[in-house]
Amino acid sequence: MSVTESTRQSAKRSRSPRGSGETLRSDILDATTELLLEHGDADAVSIRAVARKVGVTSPSIYRHFADKDALIEAVCTRYFEQLNDVLSEATAGMEHPLEALAAQGMAYIRFAVGTPELYRLATMSISHEQSTTDMVLQSSAFAQFADKVSEAMEIGYYPKGDVLPLVLQLWAAAHGVAALMIAKPYLPWGDDFALANSVLQAVCIGQPVVDLLGGDPTPTEAAQWVEQQRAAAAAEKVKKR
Repeated sequence: MSVTESTRQSAKRSRSPRGSGETLRSDILDATTELLLEHGDADAVSIRAVARKVGVTSPSIYRHFADKDALIEAVCTRYFEQLNDVLSEATAGMEHPLEALAAQGMAYIRFAVGTPELYRLATMSISHEQSTTDMVLQSSAFAQFADKVSEAMEIGYYPKGDVLPLVLQLWAAAHGVAALMIAKPYLPWGDDFALANSVLQAVCIGQPVVDLLGGDPTPTEAAQWVEQQRAAAAAEKVKKR
């Protein structure tokens, strides 16, 4: 079952009795999520519409959420909590951190493309202060990326140091591909996210090459190094014949 299907089903479950605390809060989030999926626009979702869908009055909504912004923020926060579970499942049983990083990136992209309305709302809204959703990102998706980057550093695949720059690179690549696939679905992305996989491979593998070339090579220096490696590989093949 896809994340979208799961979200829709949870939003359509039986309504809880009024005044049931956390259960009512969950029902409100479910109803808001379904309305967002139906309309694809937060501006089209009102407190009154959410209350009508749950079967309560508008003041009942305000007892759990200060305003509409707080309600939408809570929906986004729960969305990224789901992402945390998706990333964990994607790397289950994987031993090499590079394999795990690539798997995390692909899981992130698939999750985003599978829930475009919620992903757009959660990640593409401009904010000038750190929101609750941003904090969830850092504690879930960010933390999982960071753990694997740290493991790659420990085995010498990446140079040891601050994990944040590499995590940001990986997240930027995954987010960039996801955002483009959502905004421009008609472009030739390839079967089964083929282009997304190629981008993630380039990012995961490219950093060690950059490090070998001194950390800040020019394009010409990088091209010369690639040609040297190709020539060495060709010479080795001739030697083995």
